[in-house]
Amino acid sequence: MATMLDLNIAGRTYQVACREGEEDNLRAAARLVDGKSREALAGLGTLSEARQFLFACLLLADQLIDDKPEAAASQPAPAPPAAPARPDPALILRAEALADRLESLATTLENEDTNP
Repeated sequence: MATMLDLNIAGRTYQVACREGEEDNLRAAARLVDGKSREALAGLGTLSEARQFLFACLLLADQLIDDKPEAAASQPAPAPPAAPARPDPALILRAEALADRLESLATTLENEDTNP
């Protein structure tokens, strides 16, 4: 059965579910994330919530690598990006025609608003 916990991270409360018996581990993890999130905020100033969590994760990953360098080395290398597919010329023409129609419509609407 799942247990619901309220976790305070970076000044906000998040309700998170966990399995019974894992509450203490989850609270400890939340304290680590909260600490790194506050560290990121103190070092970088105002951040959006997403960037604050991004930097907290990066700081935690950096700490993990420092503590266990083999953890980073054992990760598979990311796959190279796939070559972009060649776009269908017919789709390009249709998209350009649609863009032209939308621009024309927007211009017409602007003119109607300024010349009642």
